[in-house]
Amino acid sequence: MTPQNTAGPLPPPTERRRLRQSRSLTHAQLAAQVGVGPSTLRAWESGRLVPHGSEGETYTRLLTTFAAEGVTAVDGPTAGEGASAVEAGRETPQAVVPQPLTPAQAFDELYAFCAPALVRQNYLLTGRPEVAREAVERAFQLAWQRWPEVARDRDPGGWVRAAAHDCALSHWHGFRSRYRRPEPPPADPADRALLDALLTLPPVYRRTLVLYDGVGLDLPETAAETEASTPAAANRLAYAREALAAQVPALAEPGELRRRLRPPATSEEVRAADPEPVRRKAERRNVFWTWAAVACTVTIIGATALAVRSAPTHYEAPIAPAQAVQGVPPAGVMGPLSREERALQAKLRSAAAKGPYRLVPEAR
Repeated sequence: MTPQNTAGPLPPPTERRRLRQSRSLTHAQLAAQVGVGPSTLRAWESGRLVPHGSEGETYTRLLTTFAAEGVTAVDGPTAGEGASAVEAGRETPQAVVPQPLTPAQAFDELYAFCAPALVRQNYLLTGRPEVAREAVERAFQLAWQRWPEVARDRDPGGWVRAAAHDCALSHWHGFRSRYRRPEPPPADPADRALLDALLTLPPVYRRTLVLYDGVGLDLPETAAETEASTPAAANRLAYAREALAAQVPALAEPGELRRRLRPPATSEEVRAADPEPVRRKAERRNVFWTWAAVACTVTIIGATALAVRSAPTHYEAPIAPAQAVQGVPPAGVMGPLSREERALQAKLRSAAAKGPYRLVPEAR
């Protein structure tokens, strides 16, 4: 027998979806408020599952609140005056239409809803408040730079959460001198024990535990966000729970672990910055990278023009490499003449004076 919800009358599935959309909430955002995964909330909205337990009661109370706040009374004339006014065409009752949010307002709403929880999650992942804040601000700066894409995403909060966790667990933090010094531990012994136990886990196991037990994602969503298969995510989750239970026996119960991870999870003062400075910094980054791209383009165009200007306009044959001259007799060595050489010298001298082929200049 399926357990039924006892918090009150539950709207039909189509009305549940309409009430959620009337508050501009995504599945992940409403699921975080209820304390379940987005897939469970989708099953409740489609009617495949019936909400039950404490989560079902919370879900029913939220829907009842949404329905009560959605009924807006329209001010108008009294009964007698209203009929005459409508007949005269002077006044017509109109429904209140919500005004669409500007991109900046939508971004601020998303920041106000997600940033505090993300800072606490990143604090559990890193144990450093400054890194947690910086990672969240960097993730929202990326979201503002790509706001048309993020605004159309099925789960904008999930997009920012994945970016924030990636920034928080980046290995580049180890090269920064300010983050090499250890941070002071939390003042509360329970928080200190929880944080110390979490930091002994490998980063991917730590992230899997925070996503499943802290955020409330189901296993397929946790596996997708950690880029692993569902069985691998399940094995990581089991190992992380066992490791935490070995160090902190009070966390052996999954319910107690979820209770410690989902609320603030630490008494430390870990807060996010205001959304407006984050938007301004993202816009400054956009301007910087735009001008950097323009400068690189101008440099490439100038180098190309210089190469075209200085390049040769006709073919010039290459100069052949030098080669040694062959067949040259070696130079003679100075010294006394041999008998044969002296005989040849005397013969040449005598033949040159008497020979008929010698031309002798004549004086005129």
